Amino acid sequence: MSFQTPITIANALDRIHGREYVLPAIQREFVWSRDKITRLFDSLMRGYPIGSFLMWQVKESNTGRFAFYEFMRDYHERDNAHCAATGPLGNRAITAILDGQQRLTALNIGLCGSFTAKLPRMWANNPLAYPKKVLYLDLLHHGRDDDLGVEYDFRFLTAEEAQGANQGAEAHWYRVSDVLKLRGARDVIRELQRHGVADDEVAGDVLSRLHEVVHVVPTVNFFLEEAQELDKVLNIFIRVNSGGTVLSYSDLLLSVATAQWVEHDARETIHRLVDELNNVGQGFAFSKDLVLKTGLVLLGKGDIRFKVDNFDRETMASLEKHWTEIESALRLGVALLSDFGFSSVTLTANSVLIPLAYYLNRRSLGDSYRTAEAAREDRAAIRRWLQRSLMKSGIWGSGLDRLLTGLRAVLEKEGAQGWPGDAIEREMARQGKSLRFEPTEIDDLLDLKYGSKRLFPMLAMLYPGVDTRDHFHEDHIFPRSVLRSRSKLRSAGLADDDLPLIEDWADRAANLQLLRGPENIAKQAGLPAAWLDKHFQSDAERESWLREYDATGLPDGVTGFQEFYAARRSRMRQRLATLLGTALTEQVVDTPDAPQNTPVDEPDPGNEGL
Repeated sequence: MSFQTPITIANALDRIHGREYVLPAIQREFVWSRDKITRLFDSLMRGYPIGSFLMWQVKESNTGRFAFYEFMRDYHERDNAHCAATGPLGNRAITAILDGQQRLTALNIGLCGSFTAKLPRMWANNPLAYPKKVLYLDLLHHGRDDDLGVEYDFRFLTAEEAQGANQGAEAHWYRVSDVLKLRGARDVIRELQRHGVADDEVAGDVLSRLHEVVHVVPTVNFFLEEAQELDKVLNIFIRVNSGGTVLSYSDLLLSVATAQWVEHDARETIHRLVDELNNVGQGFAFSKDLVLKTGLVLLGKGDIRFKVDNFDRETMASLEKHWTEIESALRLGVALLSDFGFSSVTLTANSVLIPLAYYLNRRSLGDSYRTAEAAREDRAAIRRWLQRSLMKSGIWGSGLDRLLTGLRAVLEKEGAQGWPGDAIEREMARQGKSLRFEPTEIDDLLDLKYGSKRLFPMLAMLYPGVDTRDHFHEDHIFPRSVLRSRSKLRSAGLADDDLPLIEDWADRAANLQLLRGPENIAKQAGLPAAWLDKHFQSDAERESWLREYDATGLPDGVTGFQEFYAARRSRMRQRLATLLGTALTEQVVDTPDAPQNTPVDEPDPGNEGL
């Protein structure tokens, strides 16, 4: 490995566009944010070092042996978030980037491309949610910005945003990519004149500095590795990249798979699967970490931790060989989760998919399992286990690898004919993750607030009559717009002393139900008694629904809400205790004097890593 003569940014970009510089398949995806890109440009303008790069010289005789990717130029959060394969590179030597991909890609996007991210509070399928933005520099700004910690103001803007801001005198936004056309000082002067800021000293200094940074200063310092053995190069890559916390182990392990798979492109295959899994039903948030972990579990690896040693050549070959079965088990597992009503909004721990996928793979089950009448009870058993394990805090947090290994052993031994629910619960209890619920836990569940991910599995267990394969909502029985409006409550004749408790109960479980989406939309913010009168054609149907959902005694108006809430909560408590096999003690209900003692629903840490 030798240190090479530094080159300019413009020179490096020319080599990227000429496909002299490429990304090896062992590299991860581009992950920098817009803010990180703008800070890189600010650092360059201020003369700060941005670190050296590590490159791998691939001889012409070896370019056909390995897979390579293009640098990202036009990033789009939804439509173009993955680097594209280069295709055949011909019989010529190339240089692959082992360390520095994020920085070089950021320069390529800022100087030659665009960054398109979804606007907040807009639906992902709305094309207007993704405005294309390119990098601009304010030529009239040079000085310390204490809020941002920068001296030069770089921003990603649409052309309309930049043009609108340039109407005033406070800023003049210059499209950074235009600097690539400026070859010398005369070009800089003409550019300042073209923009009408030639007489502004700050603008002259800023644009001259940008030109200098891109075309003059040899900023790109790099070491060159010339070894052609992939194992050596991979070891260098892992050693260079595993020292920091930004690059996760799953990135490294995916790199190992990519470098060693023969028939498939591991990165493209796994990313495509993750994207497809996350588009099932109402959408999920699975990651490549979970897919790789599932692969280790399904292959029967004794040690399923994320360690480079666990992804040796033999394991990678086995992963590729069995990939079709692993992929099928994951697809079926996610389809079942969706059938059961789960999504990224209601799934507290993505890790539950792993033992489910192992079971489906163990029995070689196909898509017909989702609807087969003979499998009805088996599906119901799985659903009950999922609900219980997701309702209870702490199951999928610490000790996850040990839990997954134990569940796999039980499923391997006793899961050939059906879901071994009792054996699984015994193993979980042995590991200190019992699915038995204490009376206090029942009360905690009933005091969960709207928005908690643990609400859905509880409501689905209590009221299984809702078809969760259809689009459904968690609906307020008494509309929160009424219960949280003090003026409406006062006009209904309720005393001020009752209002804080009513407001608090508005969002708790005893005022919530699962309702099909169209029904919830039709219900809108009306009072429940009036909606039921319109929804059901007979008193018998109405009374049957009220009994099924523990809603008997439903008052016509809001004045009876407190009594209704307390009675429904009591019925829900008894029903849930029966379903969970819990012997009840004295009931616990919030009082106006102690609303602060209600439980806080915290995210299950089991959803963090996977």
